[in-house]
Amino acid sequence: MKITILDDYQHVIKTLECFDLLKEQEVSVLHQSEKDNAKLVDLLKDTEILVLTRERTEITEELLSKLPNLKLISQTGKVSNHLNLDICTQYNVAVAEGIGSPVAPTELTWALILNTVRKIPQAIQGMREGKWQINIGTNVSGKTVGIWGYGKIGQKLAQYAKAFDAKVLVWGSESSRAKAVEDGFMSADTKEAFFSTADIITVNLRLNKDTYGIVKEADLKLMKENAVVVNTARAELIERGALVNVLNSGQKILVGVDVYEEEPIYDTNYELLHFENVVCTPHIGYVEESSYEIYFGTAFENVISYINGNPINIANPQVL
Repeated sequence: MKITILDDYQHVIKTLECFDLLKEQEVSVLHQSEKDNAKLVDLLKDTEILVLTRERTEITEELLSKLPNLKLISQTGKVSNHLNLDICTQYNVAVAEGIGSPVAPTELTWALILNTVRKIPQAIQGMREGKWQINIGTNVSGKTVGIWGYGKIGQKLAQYAKAFDAKVLVWGSESSRAKAVEDGFMSADTKEAFFSTADIITVNLRLNKDTYGIVKEADLKLMKENAVVVNTARAELIERGALVNVLNSGQKILVGVDVYEEEPIYDTNYELLHFENVVCTPHIGYVEESSYEIYFGTAFENVISYINGNPINIANPQVL
């Protein structure tokens, strides 16, 4: 069967150990995201199995309607907002779900916190320009780390904060806050108290209709001077334009961002890149070798099982 793998920006998928699972198959790997639907259809017109790299390409009804040969979409990780399961079912396309790990995104979140509070990227850039000790940062120790969303990533972040002698304040659903208190951490009484109390805030929520734009510009305006907000989850969790508006207002906050509303970004004039108090990374939360082996290993196993007539992990089994 003809297999196509999308959005391998780093040209690394064929170098993974798990790629051996597909060694007997006809595989094409695309390295650039194609935003033009007509061109994408042309690239995929003969594809029978599509392997996605997380959520880098949106699978629309318009696209599916023009891919009559497509039989299976093998997802790296779980199905999310880039793909509508009902529409896939309507076009008789099976969707196989995979697994992931919270380790790499949690570590990246903590790295962004450290880089943001210590202003490490700016210091490195200064040294490259022949300057010495151009700025001064602060510690995490003794600060209050606010965690919105106490799931797998939020729980790991709380333990990291504890190891750095920081206090932990959790906001989120009632069950999340109860779990945090059970684990020995503090729970915020209100969202307003959360934003006005925490020195460092991380947003670790799933994106859905209830969480879209859940962090408002008004929330960010409650933050302390020199407080930090880090988003490695989804850009759309923060109200569109809110971060830029607050930064342009002159409010003194620090920002660490790994996710963007439109990706990839090749425009060096992208607004967030030009604030001294912002650290940007190119959505690398899960982009790490062991994570790729987990994500793609399961996705490729699902592909081979389907080819062998024993489909597994199908999210819409009625198609079969």
